[in-house]
Amino acid sequence: MRILFVAAPHPESAWLYKALQESAHSLQRAEDLRDGAFLAAQEPFDTIVVMSLDPPSYRGLLEALPQFVAAGAGAAIVVVLGQSGSQDRTRALRAGADACFGQPYSFIEMHERMQALRRTAAARAAHDQPAGAAAAASVSLTLDPLTRELVDGVQRLVVTRREYLLLECLMRQLNAPVPREQLIRYAWPEKDDVDPSSVNLVVSRLRRKLAQQLPGVRIDTVSRYGYQIATASP
Repeated sequence: MRILFVAAPHPESAWLYKALQESAHSLQRAEDLRDGAFLAAQEPFDTIVVMSLDPPSYRGLLEALPQFVAAGAGAAIVVVLGQSGSQDRTRALRAGADACFGQPYSFIEMHERMQALRRTAAARAAHDQPAGAAAAASVSLTLDPLTRELVDGVQRLVVTRREYLLLECLMRQLNAPVPREQLIRYAWPEKDDVDPSSVNLVVSRLRRKLAQQLPGVRIDTVSRYGYQIATASP
């Protein structure tokens, strides 16, 4: 999942950021609301997490939420507050948040809510597609975020976190080329400078795994552009 994480530097925000990273998500970070709203409009995100731990700052967050809703273009908006009451959380929902949590919160519950929101968005997008496009997009290839596996029908392939992120980026555009720069931003979000050979190395490793365990799936090189993932015709 591609996540925009908006939070000021704080031990609690650092912990949540790391927890989301370790859950095999691709994160882009912003440390204030203005930068966050700008980044939300620059590329598509599945979820935007906005964290505000200081009650006096809640008003500014509420005023900024409509900007995130507009810029996010369908991204799920998840708000995380510090000490708060039901009125604070209700105001956040009315301002445009899809979910709101206050301390103390359960990361597992928050993560499952994010996954549920994404499933709902995916189902809505599939419903809105023309019948022919929906049929063409209907494939058995999926990623299991709990076990970090690539799943093709009954076959499963365990992958590393980096491989998972690269596959997730490729599978957002199944059977279509993905630019190398986009793959780097998605699979190496914590690094500012990534050697292109790192992408080649991960792709080569994945190709060996796929050839051994999922021969119906392949990763093709698109000359001078990037890569694309393709499945054998049924």
